[in-house]
Amino acid sequence: MRRVLPAVLAAATALVLAGCSSAPAAGPQAAAGAPVASAAGQDVVAGEQKVESIAALLPPEVRTAGTLRLGGAGGTPPSAFFPDPAVKKAAGIDVDFTDAVAKVLGVTIQREEAAFETILPALDSGKYDLGAGNFGVTTARLRTIDFVTYIDDGQGFAVKQDNTALQPVTDLVQLCGLTIGTGVGTTFETTLNAKKSVCTDAGKKPYEVRAFADSGATLTSLQQGRVDVVMSTINGLRYQASRPASGTRFLGEFHRLDVGFAFKKGSPLTPAFQAAVNQLIKDGTYGRILQKWGTTDSAIPESLISPPEHP
Repeated sequence: MRRVLPAVLAAATALVLAGCSSAPAAGPQAAAGAPVASAAGQDVVAGEQKVESIAALLPPEVRTAGTLRLGGAGGTPPSAFFPDPAVKKAAGIDVDFTDAVAKVLGVTIQREEAAFETILPALDSGKYDLGAGNFGVTTARLRTIDFVTYIDDGQGFAVKQDNTALQPVTDLVQLCGLTIGTGVGTTFETTLNAKKSVCTDAGKKPYEVRAFADSGATLTSLQQGRVDVVMSTINGLRYQASRPASGTRFLGEFHRLDVGFAFKKGSPLTPAFQAAVNQLIKDGTYGRILQKWGTTDSAIPESLISPPEHP
C-alpha cells in the first residue's frame, strides 16, 4: 500500500466534500478548470417564466399551496454539491433543473438535504413530494417509484491516476480480486452485489464491495489504497478526473441510465414536471444548464415519465 502525501489527500478530499477546487462553466472551459464559485455563481435560469398552461397541470391543492417539498442528496459535483460548506447552499445540475422547473410551474420547491439512501423510501411515506439526487431509472426502482427524466448519465469506474493496469471496464470480470468502493444505496452497489458470481463462474477470486455513505470517504479510500477502483456516476467521475488534485483517472462508461426527479408511484405531479422539463428543452434553458456544467453529452431529446431502464 502506497502512502499519499497529506496535502494531496486533503486537497482531493476537499474537492469532493466542499467543491472548493474548480467546476466547468462550459465544455471547453471545463477541461481548463474554471473555478467552482464561477460556475456555481452563474444564474442561467433567472429568465425563466411561469407557463400558465403547464402550471395548470398541477393538482389544485398544489397550485393553491404554491410549495412542494424536495428531498435532495448533495456532495458530489456536478450533480449537487456545496461550493461554500459554511453556507450549505447546494449548487449543481440537479439544483439548476429544480429551480428552472419551479419557475415554469410557478411554485416554490423547498429543498431539504437528506442522505441519498433515505430519499426514495421517504417519498412513499409522504415526507417529500419529490426527490433529486442523480437517481438513475432502473427496473427495480420503477416498481415503487415514478420518474420524470431530465438527463442521461449512468455508471462508470475510476482508479488512481498512476494505476495503468486497469483499462476501461466493459465486463465486471475484469474486477475480480479487486476491492471496489461505491455509495450506499446506489445502483452501483446493487449492480456490483448482484453480479458477484461472474468471478466465481469464471474460476476467479470474487471482488469485494465497500459501500460508503459519504462520497469524500470513497475518494479518500481510493487515494489511500484501501480500495482499488471506485464505481460512481459517469458525469461525477469524469468531472473529478479533470481536477488534478483528485489524482484519479476515469475508466470510461459502463452502463448508461436515464436520470430523473423521483416521485411516489402514481404521483399526480409527474405530468406537470414532464411538461416543464420539455419546456426548458424547447426554450433553450435546458442546453444552458448542461453547458454550464460541461455535461452536454448527457442531453436527452425529451423528458419521459418512467421509461424502461436502458438495456
